[in-house]
Amino acid sequence: MPLRASDAVDETGTRPKFQNGEPPDAARLWLPLNALRAFEAVARRLSFTGAAASLHISQSALSRHVSRLEELLGCKLLERRSQGLVLTPAGAALLPVVTRSFDGLESTMQALRRKAGVSQRMLRVHMPPTFLQVVGMSLLREFRLAFPDVSIDLFSTNGVGLPRAAACDIAVVFDRPKLDDVVRDPLWLISQTPACAPEIAERCSGMDLQTFLRSNELLHTRLEGEPFGVLWSAFARHFDLDIPAERGLTLDSEALTVEWAMTGNGVILLDVEMFARELADGRLVTPFEATCQSGFGYYLTVHPDDMSDPAIALFRSWVIQRFARGHANASG
Repeated sequence: MPLRASDAVDETGTRPKFQNGEPPDAARLWLPLNALRAFEAVARRLSFTGAAASLHISQSALSRHVSRLEELLGCKLLERRSQGLVLTPAGAALLPVVTRSFDGLESTMQALRRKAGVSQRMLRVHMPPTFLQVVGMSLLREFRLAFPDVSIDLFSTNGVGLPRAAACDIAVVFDRPKLDDVVRDPLWLISQTPACAPEIAERCSGMDLQTFLRSNELLHTRLEGEPFGVLWSAFARHFDLDIPAERGLTLDSEALTVEWAMTGNGVILLDVEMFARELADGRLVTPFEATCQSGFGYYLTVHPDDMSDPAIALFRSWVIQRFARGHANASG
């Protein structure tokens, strides 16, 4: 049965509204481009697993795209048989048409980019200063080596949540867990414990935790939009301590605060995962077994509408897979 314009639905499953019952000649609103891209990837490989990996999306999302395309066309495009996945006659007819169309689009767009002097896809990426210094630079170096055709326009702001000053394609943010209108992939939740230079720990040997903290200057990292001393206050509540959480020295980033602590001038609430190397080297020590979750973490964030962008999807998938191997190894 031929497909009529009035039968068409868009990728959300909504029937588009056309004046006089006919689609505009140029808009082609009913064409499900993401579903066609998914079908081509599966059909070329005859594998949902391989296609999902190539497109950097989940197999379930890929399967939904193909199913919606089959529903739209009213026929099966792929079948699972004992020997594996095979194309139906309809799928075999559609595949070369889709491939030629995408090849033509890609060739023309690449030619236009070359003519305009644009040779690479540019991603606008945000990372907080400490994350960038300790973890991010090595991550970006590895990404650029693996995918040299994707350029990175990087910027960094110190604060909680998404940066307000500039738009970005994808961002690592320091934040509490929350539900909002962006997709958040947790990279890790921060555990903190008091840390100091070895000479401070030696000088204060024998003190209990509360006396130790009251006897030394507390070091803070500035968190835009958060009350002064918010991390020390949360730590004090967790361990039922009476300490001057509202006093001490504040620096702009955790990396700077760590540098200051290593000079022997105060006690820091240390992110034990991010600064495991400083602890292993003995430049900082943790005199007490007093570790708790800070309530904050690092999240990779992207707007849902941007997840179909190939470069954004590639970067997101790569970073998630990198951290899935263990964030303790992320800086080296």
